[in-house]
Amino acid sequence: MHSKEEKLEQFSRALDIMDRLRAECPWNHAQTPDTLRPMTVEEVYELSDAVLKKDNAVLEKELGDVFLHVIFYSKIMEEQGKFDIADVVSKLCEKMIYRHPHVFAETKVMDAEEVSTNWEMLKAQEKGGNKRVLSGVPDSMPSILKAFTMQDKARGVGFDWEEKHQVWDKVKEEQGELQVELNAMDAADGFADQSVGTPDENASPEFKAVYDRAEEELGDFLFAVVNAARLYGLNPDTALNRACDKFRRRFTYLEEHTIREGKDLHQMTLSEMDAIWNEGKSKGL
Repeated sequence: MHSKEEKLEQFSRALDIMDRLRAECPWNHAQTPDTLRPMTVEEVYELSDAVLKKDNAVLEKELGDVFLHVIFYSKIMEEQGKFDIADVVSKLCEKMIYRHPHVFAETKVMDAEEVSTNWEMLKAQEKGGNKRVLSGVPDSMPSILKAFTMQDKARGVGFDWEEKHQVWDKVKEEQGELQVELNAMDAADGFADQSVGTPDENASPEFKAVYDRAEEELGDFLFAVVNAARLYGLNPDTALNRACDKFRRRFTYLEEHTIREGKDLHQMTLSEMDAIWNEGKSKGL
């Protein structure tokens, strides 16, 4: 590993490279926070993939890509006279010190749970910080992560189940309410022609109303399931990603098997496809 001096040297080198790119490269010079934002989102997802796949070589690369964006935004703001990378790092240091009084002051804590609770309380008290418990949750955050984050922040101020097993009554309640609306969709005129998305313009008012209720109840059910995952220490986003990866492996096995056999999935029965699917499953895919 590198010494602190070597780390600072590379940090300085990165800043020098960014200065030169903004001055000499037309593409880099043309970028703004608005043009960078979608690329930043992509880089964060690529970083997330590397973490999930536990690929250290790729993780090293993706961390660099995200770090590049931090430097990039800071350089643009410096050019506009708003702030620079020193301000960014200084604010970060101040925040870390303030939110860890058990390290930098005299506050005593028992465990990581208490640290997390104190973190949310201190965050709410910060000058210029979030004025409400949930105000710091981004609207654009993926829904499962948003639900998980909102529930965790509410827990930080004591709004949570007294016993984790109590959440199952809520899950069952929401499942029952969802089933009622799904049954109503089956009975409503227009369901047979409905694809994923919102009802088309030709759908009956009855169907549109029941569709809206079903969508709302589905959201409530998923929110309750995410809550259950949180209470049991499971990350629902990681869990769903694992399920997606598993489905991809098994479906790809099914698809490649049919190609080798000269068959067409569209011409196969469900039972034929299930047999190949289970074969892939038995192989540990």
